[in-house]
Amino acid sequence: MSPDLMNKYETVIGLEVHVQLQTQSKLFAGDANAFGDDPNTHVSPITLGHPGTLPKMNERAIEYAIRMGIVCHCNIARYNYFARKNYFYPDLPKGYQISQHTTPICEGGYVHIKTSTGEKNVELTRIHLEEDAGKSIHDQHDQLTLLDYNRAGVPLIEIVTEPVIHSAEEAAAYVTEIRKIVRWIGICDGNMEEGSLRCDANISIRPAGSKTLGTRVEVKNLNSIKHVKHAIEIEVERLIGITERGGKIIQETRSYDADNNTTFAIRTKEDAEDYRYFPEPDLAPFHFTEAFIEEIKAALPSLPEERVRNYITSFGLTEYDAHQLTEDKHLSDLFEQIAEGTSHKKHLANFLLGPVKSYLNQASQTWEDLHISHASWHGLLDLVASGKISFSAAAQKLLPEMLKNADLDPLVLAKEQDLIQDAGQDEIKTWVEQVLADMPDKVVEYQKGKKGLIGLFVGEIKKVSKGKADPRIATEMLTLYLNRK
Repeated sequence: MSPDLMNKYETVIGLEVHVQLQTQSKLFAGDANAFGDDPNTHVSPITLGHPGTLPKMNERAIEYAIRMGIVCHCNIARYNYFARKNYFYPDLPKGYQISQHTTPICEGGYVHIKTSTGEKNVELTRIHLEEDAGKSIHDQHDQLTLLDYNRAGVPLIEIVTEPVIHSAEEAAAYVTEIRKIVRWIGICDGNMEEGSLRCDANISIRPAGSKTLGTRVEVKNLNSIKHVKHAIEIEVERLIGITERGGKIIQETRSYDADNNTTFAIRTKEDAEDYRYFPEPDLAPFHFTEAFIEEIKAALPSLPEERVRNYITSFGLTEYDAHQLTEDKHLSDLFEQIAEGTSHKKHLANFLLGPVKSYLNQASQTWEDLHISHASWHGLLDLVASGKISFSAAAQKLLPEMLKNADLDPLVLAKEQDLIQDAGQDEIKTWVEQVLADMPDKVVEYQKGKKGLIGLFVGEIKKVSKGKADPRIATEMLTLYLNRK
């Protein structure tokens, strides 16, 4: 579709992100909240809706919802109650869902995002608590739908935005930020491929400049950020195509087929009145004290943006490094723990974001799998900062051994591997003269303006000295020799 035609319309998107909370048990029952076990092994009479059973609230789930509300700048409702949503759920044995309607636990707020076009606050309508449904399985039997109730009753928060998102890129950035937040504050693992974070996108278009919302369609259960972006892009094109042909957009619920990169209708879209909400009679209303909310707020970790500012202003790191270090809370925590005992914070950032991150990616490991002792880290950083070994030698020779043995003394290891750069000025001068004498043509090129050759000369000195020459001193000497006319 041509850019001119796309620019004729404005895209309007509201997102609903469902976040499974990492509690040990379900929202209203003591069944285990765990992923990947055999079907129907985390069930009980309450989950299965047996007559005479009553739900009981999970306080930890409520605490997690409040955590998210605080971080998203929401108003935390002090008075709450649950509602019964009388819309038939085939994968909830009792036939209805317990959710919140009139009194969501968190109201308003926003999530800050960055895109290629700038920064903005995505305004939220609400964050509310509800129970998840089970899983319907359609591909294991020719004539039957199978049901797994392990997921039924797992606590969810649903995060609902205002219709203030205007592109697939903004939507993807928003879901990325939500996933980062829930992982950071420890309420969800954010694994979209396992269904612990899912997204529904409400999409409409309107003529550019119009303030009236168009008829919306909802694309359900998008389980990756890539799918969120692709589904919105193709749905916007479909809606524009219908409008340009003079057709009528139908309010409906659709699904996304990732294999074919298409959406398809699954049912006519319901409105809130179709759910026939009323207060849940089996659960009492609940109230929060100010002390309870303040206790939750005090226990929250420092957030990424706060750490970024600290890394730049207090640690002297670049903005890029600071943002990279706060992409993962385990990495950020590790950096801060090691940095507390050393002044060489830039060297530490270089190690973590370079060779260590590369090693973990290749080994399919996480930052939690890294167990080098802090004393070993400090010893390694001292060696590099003092110039006794080069960064490359430390990364290529010492780190692999330290990753295997967390308590190795890097100085002892460096001596064993003959990596100490202990050559004197006279020795380095000899190697500089030797390298320049062996490469007269490159010397001429350098003196004609090809200054990038300095790296080639330093590399050759490293070879002839067998790593004994300090690259900083070698570079200084090379510059003096090469600039002589």
